[in-house]
Amino acid sequence: MYSYGRLYPVREAHRKSIYKTEEAKKIRFYVLTRYLEYLKNYDKILEKNFPAAMQVYRVFIDGVKDFLRETKEYFMIIRILNTPGNDFTKLLRREIELYDQMPKDMRKVAPVLLFSALPFANYVILPLAYLIPRQLLTSHFWTLQQKADFNLIYMKERLVHNRPVFRHLQSQMDYLKSHPLCDTWANVLGSLGSGQQANVDDILKCKELFASEPYHLLYLSRNHVLHLLKIHDLHRGWFRRTRLADRAFILIQMDKAIMREGGVHNLPVDALRKACFIRGLNPANLKNEEMITWLTDWMKVSSKVDKHCYSLLLHSPVLLGYNAPSNWSLIYPPQKL
Repeated sequence: MYSYGRLYPVREAHRKSIYKTEEAKKIRFYVLTRYLEYLKNYDKILEKNFPAAMQVYRVFIDGVKDFLRETKEYFMIIRILNTPGNDFTKLLRREIELYDQMPKDMRKVAPVLLFSALPFANYVILPLAYLIPRQLLTSHFWTLQQKADFNLIYMKERLVHNRPVFRHLQSQMDYLKSHPLCDTWANVLGSLGSGQQANVDDILKCKELFASEPYHLLYLSRNHVLHLLKIHDLHRGWFRRTRLADRAFILIQMDKAIMREGGVHNLPVDALRKACFIRGLNPANLKNEEMITWLTDWMKVSSKVDKHCYSLLLHSPVLLGYNAPSNWSLIYPPQKL
């Protein structure tokens, strides 16, 4: 018989000997391997069980990365422009577009990013942001479908101001009765009013009307200026005419960059669509050739504009795009029978 004093040491030795066997090591290695695989695939498990939540999470994380990257690039552009001797000729088309758009995006998304960093606030702010993403988030955080849908909404919100601007242009015809360019300008407005495209050469002949009264920025009525601001997606706050002039300057710099990079014909498809969108043409369902033709006309006008007639370029979305079929169909979709 064994005494109790000897029994426990024997059992302890027996237990240790089992753990040291090759079979035990294999079992432990298998369990550890399976656990690591589970951790690696945990996101897939969550995606399977909570697909909607994981999709939002992935879009948000990717959006933060894209937003951070473009923010860094924006500040790099600022440094370039602030370096003595540098100007917009040192920038690419895409960089000028980013320089123009990024401040709006930073102001829009800043509240969401700041509040989501607070303890437990992300459980409230993120679901709210994805409940109304167009209002609270920027394109960095949208899905591909949302980008397409929201861009059409923004485009329509801008295009509805074309008609009021056109009416304001018409309202000044009495003032121009004795002007040498009255007949030419009447033909331009007549073409637009009858549903046709205005002749680009005729528009350029009337350039001086936008360098003085009645169409220079300084002579436009308050209501006219407000509609122009909305056409160019600018807020209606302070320094309205100054901001419109700045907008014309930026558009000219974008156009010059396009020409430096080989012209409209060398733009990739996505860049073509974005260029049309920025300048007031709905690119949805347009062929490349149609976008190139329209942008070529825009460039003809832009190349003749200087600081004295910025107003002409600011009115070009109306003069060149008022009767564009893609614009018209977006504002006045065909009625279902």
